Formats: sequence, structure tokens, C-alpha cells
Amino acid sequence: MAIYLDSAIVADAKAAQKLGWVKGITTNPTLLAQSDDPPEMTLKNLLPFADGPLYYQLLAGDVPGMVAEGRRAYEIIGDRTVLKIPATPTGFEAVAILSKEMTCSVTGIYGPIQAAIAREAGAKIAIAYVNRATRLLGDGIALVREMAAILEDSDVEILAASIKSPEEAAAALQAGADHLTLPLPMLAAIAQHEFSDKTVEDFAKTGRGLPLKT
Repeated sequence: MAIYLDSAIVADAKAAQKLGWVKGITTNPTLLAQSDDPPEMTLKNLLPFADGPLYYQLLAGDVPGMVAEGRRAYEIIGDRTVLKIPATPTGFEAVAILSKEMTCSVTGIYGPIQAAIAREAGAKIAIAYVNRATRLLGDGIALVREMAAILEDSDVEILAASIKSPEEAAAALQAGADHLTLPLPMLAAIAQHEFSDKTVEDFAKTGRGLPLKT
């Protein structure tokens, strides 16, 4: 399992890396548009703060464009590249080509059968937008569960995105997601619980520990 930062802001990447348990960064065209720098420069600036994969989503609308864009992303990011390719007929065709050269994920899956196509095309990651699927379909967690059933015993892993609460994050993992990607505020939210804080306060008031060297 891995937990990723979902952002293209370098300050967020620095903060996430400092946490010590965030394993990489996912971006998309909307997130890259929030950066003050061009996408190429943003990716280069993010790379030192991605301790694992750096995900880049293709924006081209045809197969030749997608293939060229994917190869360009690999030139910038290198072996840590994970391409995000939309779950469309055109996207699946691009996956079948690019998956022979680099790691590919299929993003924006809303029908569990699309996870099967992603597997057959050679993708290694299937991405579900959990909260968005709940808004559009009624139950994003059910989508993750159905994808997990289809991908069982395969080498394709599920990345849950569009997570809006710690409870939704836990539910996605319980439903079969292998990984999560979260914006920086949500990374902070899943690490904290009021009763954990209260427990620390109680021990601090009544307990004893090793003295610190001065």
C-alpha cells in the first residue's frame, strides 16, 4: 500500500515529503494549471520531492498525440513516471502502446468493466474517483469493491482518488483499494484523531519518560 500527495504545488510536495510516509505524487491537468510554472518546469520541480512515482496525466485527444505526450513525460520524469491515461476507447488504445514502454494507469474509471479493459491493455494501476463516483453514480465505495472483484488475482492495483474525508479513505481501502492519493489537507486529516491527541495529553500529565540530554 502507498499513500500519495495529490498536488502540483511544490510547497505541498515539500511538506508531504517531510511527513516521511508519503510515497509519491499524483498530478492532473487541473492541478498543473494551478502552478505558476509551465507543466514541464513544474514536473521537474516536483521530482526531487517525490520519493516514489510521479504521476502525469495525458491531455492529448488522439492516440498519436497521447503516445508522443507520454514519451515526452518520460523524458522529463524518467523511470519514476506513471502515466495517467483516461478510460476512453482512445485512451485504452494508447495504454496498449505505451504500457510496453513505461508504467501506465487508467484514470477516471466509472464502470468496473473498464478495470478489466485496463488490465488487458497492460495498465498496472486502475484509478477510481471515489467521491465523484458517489456524486455521479450513487456509491463510489461500491465501485471500488466491484473493481477489486474483477482485478482479483491480477497484478493491477487500485488507486483511490477524490477522497473527501478520513472515513471515506478508510472505506476505500476496506473495499479493496491498494493505494490512496490525497491533497495535503487530507493527508493531515487522516493522521489526526481527537482521542489520540487526548491520550497524549493524559500521558503527559500523569506519566514519566526518559530525560532529554542537554
